[in-house]
Amino acid sequence: MSTGTEGTALISLRGVTKIYGSGTTAFAALEGVDLDIAAGEFVAIMGPSGSGKSTALNILGCLDAPSSGQYLFRDIRVDELDRNQRALLRRHYLGFVFQGFNLLSRTSAQENVELPLLYRGEEAVRRHAASRQALAQVGLAGWEHHTPGELSGGQQQRVAIARAIVTQPLVLLADEPTGNLDSKRGHEIMELLVSLNREQGITIIMVTHEPDMAAYASRTVRFADGHVESDTGTQA
Repeated sequence: MSTGTEGTALISLRGVTKIYGSGTTAFAALEGVDLDIAAGEFVAIMGPSGSGKSTALNILGCLDAPSSGQYLFRDIRVDELDRNQRALLRRHYLGFVFQGFNLLSRTSAQENVELPLLYRGEEAVRRHAASRQALAQVGLAGWEHHTPGELSGGQQQRVAIARAIVTQPLVLLADEPTGNLDSKRGHEIMELLVSLNREQGITIIMVTHEPDMAAYASRTVRFADGHVESDTGTQA
């Protein structure tokens, strides 16, 4: 299978559905979604609760598999991969940022950031250097040995972003990354994401319900009732 991106989107969904349950209790979270995302885009995904936006993000992040349809990542049919193969794709190409930070509470910022590299079997010297560099990139040089309890909410989310980018992913998936932050800290995190997108070329796909945070993205995709309702902004 080809892994080239020339002339194609980095990510493509074609007729993707996601059905939960069966028979009379079946619920269609996604119904025939088509979506292309090019390398280097910053895409905000919006929609009301139950619209399918989080389900779409989970499928894009290989945390879940579609019930039908095609998911292509660099021309590879992700929907045909097994669970272990999807895990490898996540580990090597994707980074994740969540609303709740998901940091280990008794572990230093540096050790939290090193976790993805530990799972990949990187040696300690390389893990230490990469984690320090990632923390510096998010403005936390000098905070390496602080635990989450010693950091503000904004700083904790910066640690989470450092953890997400330490593996140098092609795509960063962010699920309500400012949801637990006040407005000022939220805007600081969005400015950081914009910087990572523009300066490092990381493709960012962000779910948010906040229009002022979505405004930082170059493109907004709105979901409603399991469909893409609108798609505005820059597209490749």
